[in-house]
Amino acid sequence: MLIGRVIGTVIATRKDEGLVGSKLLITQPMDFVGQDRDNPLIAVDTVGAGVGEVVIYVTGSVAPYAVKKSGIPVDAAIVGIVDKIDLNE
Repeated sequence: MLIGRVIGTVIATRKDEGLVGSKLLITQPMDFVGQDRDNPLIAVDTVGAGVGEVVIYVTGSVAPYAVKKSGIPVDAAIVGIVDKIDLNE
């Protein structure tokens, strides 16, 4: 699992039939101190996240499991909304 910040939404009137009804969010990957890393990605929202929220997301072969629909093309899925991060350094 990874963390990121939702920075926008994607509206797609034409998309794979399995994605109809899914909310697509632009997610900026970040490290645990809040610094951006890598390029933003588009993730399917499974928890009702919104712009500005810090989220937990998964990528790769486990992402379609979070969406709970088989056979749809999903590379990233938001699976949690972060309330707080505590680092014990």
